Amino acid sequence: MPTSRPLILTIALSTALSPAFAAARDDAGATTTSRIDDVNASSPGRADDAMLRAQILLDRAHFSPGEIDGTPGSNSRRAIAGFQASQGLTVSGELDAPTWEALGRDGQPALIRYTLMDADVAGPFEPIPDDMMEKATLPALGFTSVQELLGERFHASPSLLQAINPGKTFAAGEEIVVPNVPGDATLAKADKVVVDQSDATVSLVDATGKIYAQFPATMGSEHDPLPLGEWKIQGVARNPPFHYNPELFWDADSKQDKATLAPGPNNPVGVVWIDLSKAHYGIHGTPVPSTVGKTASHGCIRLTNWDAQSMSQAVAPGTVAILQE
Repeated sequence: MPTSRPLILTIALSTALSPAFAAARDDAGATTTSRIDDVNASSPGRADDAMLRAQILLDRAHFSPGEIDGTPGSNSRRAIAGFQASQGLTVSGELDAPTWEALGRDGQPALIRYTLMDADVAGPFEPIPDDMMEKATLPALGFTSVQELLGERFHASPSLLQAINPGKTFAAGEEIVVPNVPGDATLAKADKVVVDQSDATVSLVDATGKIYAQFPATMGSEHDPLPLGEWKIQGVARNPPFHYNPELFWDADSKQDKATLAPGPNNPVGVVWIDLSKAHYGIHGTPVPSTVGKTASHGCIRLTNWDAQSMSQAVAPGTVAILQE
């Protein structure tokens, strides 16, 4: 996906709800710092400013908060707790002084400027129907808007991007503000993957037993419980089609037929399928990142598309996957 090169700099910014933000970001000649980039152990600033910065830094550290939205919640608490454990800190899930100090070692600004290119806004952007049979008639399941495309690229809620860029139309040539998330850096190969139902996370574990990456996940339901046990990863499919079989879904319309849905970010399994040795089960992406870690699934393990992509780089056929309560 073509991108322009973001200009990395510390910029004046609070968050979507901060009234000082609009005036600060429109001062193009200024290179100033507001509370979002000054959040530290002794002066955390506004709670929403701090959370947005923390979510971005956690994402950069590979302890994903899921969709970055600047709002406190369960995914952020899990990410903070996982990061704290990885750093040998007291695990509280709260942004205390030692946690800010550890996050601050990254040294990068939380936000960057990005100039939209023609390719970013070219589309086509089309609505996606809810009905599976209607989805099956579409030649592709692409993005529905430029904000959705950018949200996936920068791991952020489209509504957050709109709110922190007041007055912007997201047209080619516009300069916008986006989270400074990791690029395409490849994670080290995992010795094993641990899917933990108790805190709704998927972790990558190295040969020493250390967790070096963690992602929030949706997994199972009362109708389709998580298949506990030790399995193996059999392979990775990128940008896969989705083979819909209503017999495998307890809530499917019995009148529907089997169908194959085209690839794309709005495909039911997103842009990555990591196949498990348990038949019909896998770890995959999703077209609705805002629901990850907050809803039930049909038994599979669902990540955001970007987290599924990161994880897919760190596993290979034969990697052990432990699914536990």
